[in-house]
Amino acid sequence: MIRIDGLTKEYGSIRALDNVSFEVRPGEVLGLIGPNGSGKTTLFECVGGVLPFDAGTVSAPAEQVFYLPDTIAPWPHQRVGWALRFAEGYFGAPAGLRQHVIEALALEPLLDQRVGQLSKGQRKRALLAIGLLTARPVLLADEPFDGLDLKQTREVAAALRAFADAGRTLVLSIHQISDAARVCDRFVLLSGGTVRGAGSLTDVIAQASARSGQPVAGLEEAFLALT
Repeated sequence: MIRIDGLTKEYGSIRALDNVSFEVRPGEVLGLIGPNGSGKTTLFECVGGVLPFDAGTVSAPAEQVFYLPDTIAPWPHQRVGWALRFAEGYFGAPAGLRQHVIEALALEPLLDQRVGQLSKGQRKRALLAIGLLTARPVLLADEPFDGLDLKQTREVAAALRAFADAGRTLVLSIHQISDAARVCDRFVLLSGGTVRGAGSLTDVIAQASARSGQPVAGLEEAFLALT
């Protein structure tokens, strides 16, 4: 569905992305994994059409991709229910999807609250609901679990997994490796603006074991070995 080839972005003398290449397959959850400052947000902004890049190509047309930034709080004086109804109408969501999203993300208690008064975790769930109400097949979500406690993280991960199983393609930027391992089908490991490993969990473990010369167990050890 999306192919990124040789994507490069520079800020003066700083190369934030260096020849980044990977693919996103239809109906999968792809985890873009890396620490803060690794280039994840810059990559999302380039793929989502927010930021121009200096070299490389992105195969997906902008109308196929919806980019959901991490820290925005749209319509702060409006209530969550209003925001979801607006998104439903503006993006032409199918009948019944809004209620399904509300239930999946446990938003019923928040519908009468104003967006600007939500906690970080509550706002994150509301924003994910808006993203899921768009008609675009690919959702790029920057740090979808930030601000959520362990129980909420597991519930939101299960909801996102269910939407992917129903055909939605999700690309999630995640810095907590345990969260990524819980929900993603494949991974792109990013460090210093370059791809250090990519593929399924089995793939990246094999890449890490080959790099380190000894057996590696789990995504966290694989990431440490490759970066």
